[in-house]
Amino acid sequence: MKKNKKFNRVVIKVGTKIIASKDACLDKKEVELLCLQIVKLLKSGVEVVLVSSGAIAEGMSQLKLSKRPKTLKILQAAAAIGQSRLMKIYDNYFHKKKIVTAQILLTRADLSDRQRYLNAKNTVMTLLEKGILPVINENDTVSTDEIKFGDNDQLSALVANFISAEALIILTDVAGLYCVNSQGKQEKIDVVEDVARVEHHAAGAGCELSVGGMRTKLKAARMVTSSGITCIIANGRKTNILYDIMNGKNAGTIFKGKKSKLNERKKWIAFSRKVKGKLIIDKGAVKALCEQGGSLLSAGVIKVSGDFAYGDLISVFSESGKELARGFTNYASKEIDKIKGLKTSEIEKKLGCKYYDEIIHRDNLVIL
Repeated sequence: MKKNKKFNRVVIKVGTKIIASKDACLDKKEVELLCLQIVKLLKSGVEVVLVSSGAIAEGMSQLKLSKRPKTLKILQAAAAIGQSRLMKIYDNYFHKKKIVTAQILLTRADLSDRQRYLNAKNTVMTLLEKGILPVINENDTVSTDEIKFGDNDQLSALVANFISAEALIILTDVAGLYCVNSQGKQEKIDVVEDVARVEHHAAGAGCELSVGGMRTKLKAARMVTSSGITCIIANGRKTNILYDIMNGKNAGTIFKGKKSKLNERKKWIAFSRKVKGKLIIDKGAVKALCEQGGSLLSAGVIKVSGDFAYGDLISVFSESGKELARGFTNYASKEIDKIKGLKTSEIEKKLGCKYYDEIIHRDNLVIL
């Protein structure tokens, strides 16, 4: 690894397709090639966090399953079997290179709670300070639909956010994001300035072993670039792919981080909790939020969707369907439905009480 490395702290997300063979079990040769590259990064002074899929695939092979189970208890059993085997392979290889690994299993509930979020962050940061390689995966043995991230792309983005990584590198089985050019042929996009402009090129998952697809990767890219972090999607089976990325070569699709970065609390508000509902607001409210830095008032709300309670995270959309912001609501969905379009002074008369002047206060609102 050259001394002029491009990034000093990175999160590397490895998809199942990169480290699992066609019969679902882990491909030790591919795992070793990945580990070799990570070792060289670590030896060159780069701080690395590895977010690795593959536990369920390995568990499937041990249970002799050819297709990903649809039953939650079977998925959880496969994860329980596969996670220990996955970690053993990583630990054995890195131990030979005198690198200590640490396993961290997370659910969305761990990062939705502010105190647990900070505890997770402090643990990972301490491991990095000690020169230890954190290996992170979703805790699939206890996750349910309500608390699942759904894919490790989103988990890796959340990890990159809370450790303030310089880059999130997503290794998959394609060379990046592709579009169809004017000749009707697929063409790789090298650099993306705004994720929202390319999301229509995304496709879903196409493999029995994995979840997600390009859509989830673009969602992850949007999450980290909002925080000023670069995201790279690249082919993890390409020889020396991590070296090429770290030395600034055109090795995938690069999503540039935005110059205006979210602070730590705003990152947590925007991305760490599950969105429970949404509001559609009028043009006046859009201007107040996005241009004037105001709070969201009841007068600007046009429509309410979802069933949510006080304190839940909700999304705010324009009339054209563009997501503008996320924030913690001061009112439940049923209450907002009653007071939408009303002036602040009219809330108490309608509801019989008034908790707050704002539907979402500016301090609890993140503009996306």
